[in-house]
Amino acid sequence: MTVVSFTVLLCLGLTLGHGTPVLAADLFLAGIHPKPELTVQPDSVVSEQTTVTFLCEGTKGAKQYILYKDGDTYLALTEIPQQSNDKAEFSISNIRREQAGRYQCCYRGPDGWSEYSDSLEVVVTGAYSQPSLSAHPSPVVTEGGKVTLQCVSRKWYYKFILTKEGPQKSFWTLDPEYNYSTWHYQASQSVGPVTSNQRWTFRCYSFESYSPLVWSEPSDPLELLVSGTLHKPTIKAEPGPVVDLGSPMNISCQGTLDAEMCFLHKEGSQQTWGTQTPKEPGNKSMFSIPSVSEDSGGQYRCYCYSSAGWSEPSDTLELVVTGIYDSKLSLSALPSPVVTSGGNMTLQCVSRVFYHKFILTKEDQKFSGSLNSQYIGRIRQYQALFSIDHVTADHRGTFRCYGYYKQTPQLWSAPSEPLEIHISGLSKKPSLLTHQGHILDPGESLTLQCCSDINYDRFALYKVGKDIFTKRYGQRTQDGLLLATFTLGYVSSSTGGQYRCYGEHKLSSEWSASSDPLDIMITGQLFASPSLSVKPNSTVLSGDNVTLLCQSTYTTDTFILSKEGAAHQPQRMKSKSQDGEFQAEFSMTAVTSALSGTYSAPVELSVSGHVGTSSPPHTSHLPTAGLEMYLKALIGVSVAFLLLFSILSFLLLRRRRQGKFRKDAQKETELQLPAGAAEPITRNRDRQKRSNPAAATQEEILYASVEKMKPEDGVKLDSLAAESKEPRDVVYAQLCSRSLRQGTAGPPPSQAGEAPEEPTVYAALAVTRPSPVPNNKEQ
Repeated sequence: MTVVSFTVLLCLGLTLGHGTPVLAADLFLAGIHPKPELTVQPDSVVSEQTTVTFLCEGTKGAKQYILYKDGDTYLALTEIPQQSNDKAEFSISNIRREQAGRYQCCYRGPDGWSEYSDSLEVVVTGAYSQPSLSAHPSPVVTEGGKVTLQCVSRKWYYKFILTKEGPQKSFWTLDPEYNYSTWHYQASQSVGPVTSNQRWTFRCYSFESYSPLVWSEPSDPLELLVSGTLHKPTIKAEPGPVVDLGSPMNISCQGTLDAEMCFLHKEGSQQTWGTQTPKEPGNKSMFSIPSVSEDSGGQYRCYCYSSAGWSEPSDTLELVVTGIYDSKLSLSALPSPVVTSGGNMTLQCVSRVFYHKFILTKEDQKFSGSLNSQYIGRIRQYQALFSIDHVTADHRGTFRCYGYYKQTPQLWSAPSEPLEIHISGLSKKPSLLTHQGHILDPGESLTLQCCSDINYDRFALYKVGKDIFTKRYGQRTQDGLLLATFTLGYVSSSTGGQYRCYGEHKLSSEWSASSDPLDIMITGQLFASPSLSVKPNSTVLSGDNVTLLCQSTYTTDTFILSKEGAAHQPQRMKSKSQDGEFQAEFSMTAVTSALSGTYSAPVELSVSGHVGTSSPPHTSHLPTAGLEMYLKALIGVSVAFLLLFSILSFLLLRRRRQGKFRKDAQKETELQLPAGAAEPITRNRDRQKRSNPAAATQEEILYASVEKMKPEDGVKLDSLAAESKEPRDVVYAQLCSRSLRQGTAGPPPSQAGEAPEEPTVYAALAVTRPSPVPNNKEQ
């Protein structure tokens, strides 16, 4: 290490210029005047193309000043104004690297020349690429501490120059060494002890041996940050500490009113991140990041310096960059995104891709927490469950979750879709209504209305399991009620499900209590055709007991009984397996006229295989019982074809007798059943209409639904009870009908001349959740 010093020379030159001799008298009198002082502006180390001004200050009465470079005359000024004859200026515009060197000046008085001034070295920078400068272990230094500064360059140079800027300049010349691990050339210098009463700003340069005053571009300035005793500044990220990749952002540092400079430092970095002068208003320093990158993530602190010294470091600001990993996560609320105040809630964050941790954040950044991920083999995904006990109004808002790896905790994945959490209170629940009924065909229009006699400002409609809310302002009706209309448009399989609505006040963060649930069922296509029958008869006396029996040969989970035109929702009953069939009995005791009407009994079927559309499934997805019946029918047709020839003569002989039989069948009345037996569903519709049109009954509509179910659940479908926690998109298929009529004691239908009605049968499929094929049951 060599400290560069300035050389002082005497004014003993023999020429005033190239080939210009000095007179003998001048030689004799040389040096009789004191040497002048030579200075340079703006600095002795300047970049190329900078204008440099030399100032040579002698004594009064000087008649001529001369500026020398490297011992030769460079510029001469012969005419000196009387009012400023004690100094002269020499200017070099757009200095070049060739003009770097050692400069001196002298002047001529009335009786001779002065001595030469002290030598002034002028360095021109910008000839080579800049090296880098870093502090180890950190640029943050305690009072009285020491730190090691390191200059690094990819290319070999003869020397490195380390400079300390400020009023008390210092220079160190360092020999580079090759680092085989980094493939770079470097040199280190220890500085200190560091004090808090001054700034410690350093730069590094490099130069070649053949031109020691022509240096490279300077390194970025390195400011040692001294942890002082003055009041710590305030650091803040704008708009927030969680920023998307590629987005712009600012970090502000606000110090005391006398702060002259503020510095930003990223933890773990060997360099100062930035330097800014505080500006009004608020005496803030603003550090801008035009486009956030992976390198931007980390922990930051800022320091401020004033004439009184250094401040304490600010609090730590953790800056997180999101969107580093593309795989999205899903966030859901269990059991519902609407939680009663004081209740408990669980937020589930799920990802197909492995992360060490999941983190949950709220839009205002006031709530966050991280959990280790857990692998769930059943769904082949990773998840974390965030439990929130005793929910309050502070938990209302929008949540998101992210994934990250422990080695880079400030680099997060892309966010999940936002999940909106609402808090319901104890205020009166509104009513949720539909005028189109609970069961609709695909393509029909559906409108739901939420109303209340409480002055709610808005109403929110929520479909269970979808985490989506639709809000509408309430309108005053003639009856004084507030009503919000939600037009859902033309329905499809995705429309089916359970709905609730809530009331909301502008000045309250809590919603009302939930309305009663409203089930909407959409008809579709179903391959199976269950049967419906009545015990003891469809015409009963008031006060009698009636049982509606619904049966299906297909695997069925739940039967649903509804009455046309009824305001109440359909009844549901779990099916029971008996003699290879699934059935449910809906009992009505002490019936009244209010129970008269047309009833339908939809069923829910457990269908094997994946159901992805509303079209009939492929034969490979049919239940086992259906396939067996198909094979038996095929065998029967084959046998009949082989025997057709042998019985042809027999059929021809009985032809006349069959014609007579068909005529007798048209006169036949309804079949009388034994007491207590189930009434069959087959009737002659034409005869009934002709004999007694007023007694013709409406057709009942039998529906069947298939409920979606995750393949990995491995369990049978549960009842579609209103309190079910799982969302259900249910589609129903119209199959058959039965009517229940109130009557009086009288002759049975066969004696009244009523003809039996033929069944009305339809087939359709409902899109729901698949479940395993039952292999061990005969259907």
